[in-house]
Amino acid sequence: MAARSVIALVSVAEVVATELADHLERRGHDVHQARQPWEAESLLSGKGIDVVVIGDSLSQAEGRDLLKRYGGEGGPDFILICRPADLVDKVLALELGAADVVESPLNVRELAARVGGLLSRRGRGTQELIVLENATVDLRSAMVMHRSGTEEQLSPGQVALLRLFLASPRKVLTRDDIIAAAPAENADAFDRSIDSRIVRLRRKLDTDTITTIRGAGYRFDPPQQFAD
Repeated sequence: MAARSVIALVSVAEVVATELADHLERRGHDVHQARQPWEAESLLSGKGIDVVVIGDSLSQAEGRDLLKRYGGEGGPDFILICRPADLVDKVLALELGAADVVESPLNVRELAARVGGLLSRRGRGTQELIVLENATVDLRSAMVMHRSGTEEQLSPGQVALLRLFLASPRKVLTRDDIIAAAPAENADAFDRSIDSRIVRLRRKLDTDTITTIRGAGYRFDPPQQFAD
């Protein structure tokens, strides 16, 4: 199993830090927080950090100092949060090698996506994304991210069922196919439970891509972006 990536949150506002850490940890990352500059020094000098997010409760000068000392080749990627009026500070941070600078107030889900993008470029990404009509699914973390911004967790059985459909696009899968490859989580479930499993999965994914073929089984018809 690959080592989990590590993200450091330095002087990030508590409400943002709590929500951001929740997003990242549910996606398989380890998150460490430092409230004070001296805590950041101890955390960053210990190595092993992949991405550092510097909050705007730390002065821009202090944030740039951490960037200069711990960033650069072989060091973690830095994302600095700045206030909208701080254009000069934003440019300075980018010139010093910051991977990204975002303005507050910010969208935590977007910030988590920016962190994920940096991890992917470092070869440390842990996402396996499937884009459907109204939601994006990260199969590795079993998270469904709806366009509305809400998120839901898939059960292990639902992940197995979705993987089965993804592996056999436009192919009719019989009940026997499904029972063999993606058995129900409840050992007492019978053949008739498959209909309800499909209904629950469709509802959670908010998708019409899984079609019931009467008397035969079920078929996954990929959205346009899956088309050959």
